[in-house]
Amino acid sequence: MNRVTILLLTALAPIAWGTTYLVTTELLPLGHPLFAGLLRSLPAGLLAIAVSRRLPRGTWWWKAFALGGLNIGAFFPLLFLAAERLPGGVAAAVAGAQPLIVLVLGSLVLQERIRPATAAAAVAGAGGVALVVLGPAASLDLWGILAALGGVTATGVGMILTKRWGRPSGVGPIAYAGWQLAAGGLLLLPVTLLVEGVPATIDGGAALGYLWLGTAGGIVAYTLWFRGIQQLPVIAPGLLALLSPIVATILGALIAGEAFTAVQVIGFTIALGALVSGQIFARRGRMTSPAAEPTAAPALAAPR
Repeated sequence: MNRVTILLLTALAPIAWGTTYLVTTELLPLGHPLFAGLLRSLPAGLLAIAVSRRLPRGTWWWKAFALGGLNIGAFFPLLFLAAERLPGGVAAAVAGAQPLIVLVLGSLVLQERIRPATAAAAVAGAGGVALVVLGPAASLDLWGILAALGGVTATGVGMILTKRWGRPSGVGPIAYAGWQLAAGGLLLLPVTLLVEGVPATIDGGAALGYLWLGTAGGIVAYTLWFRGIQQLPVIAPGLLALLSPIVATILGALIAGEAFTAVQVIGFTIALGALVSGQIFARRGRMTSPAAEPTAAPALAAPR
């Protein structure tokens, strides 16, 4: 599979995640974002494990829970807090800083060289997203900003560790994604029951929304995402993450009737240009790193 194909398949993940806001506001019961996160992760993770018939072995038990905790278990509660205390545009603008976080962490943990052109693309991408999603009435809240930064940092660390630890030999991408989804869902379960509980009613539209989040936004998206992280330079999927708030804004304009201003068009152009140029610059670096290979113990090895 060539690099362009891998990039396009990996890009489907943040595109699918960009539909989450519209699905949540139009189809799901109000006031239950954690429950949505739980249904997005735990059933899909258990189904993937059942289909693949692969369980973690040895050190991969704690690694699966560490990755699932960062990518899902920590991310959703922090996203919930940020959504409560910040306008959606501000939260999405903070999420646009993720490529910068990934760039720095990749340099520190994976020893990937920071190229000035790639760093400039990450900065431009964050600025472009800010122009797309921020409105004139945007307000700031310290705890909301910290929660949003915590969420994107958690997923950024999860991305770096996914790259560093690779995938056990003999374990496919579906099983690998299933481990993390199930682990993150199990961590979310007690938080969801304590904070929100189960919605009083779940109608047909809500059931359809939960199904979409669990399939396209869950097992399919995370399988493509984790595989892309392992096969691409770490900044490449980091920049692709910019697609999520952009898609959310476009869907809001096309389906929900939200206004799309000239400033947003400029921001969209900047973000898209940064995304494309960043992939070109990243291509000049290493296609893969040693950490991206499945160097961990085989899945069927004796537990350590």
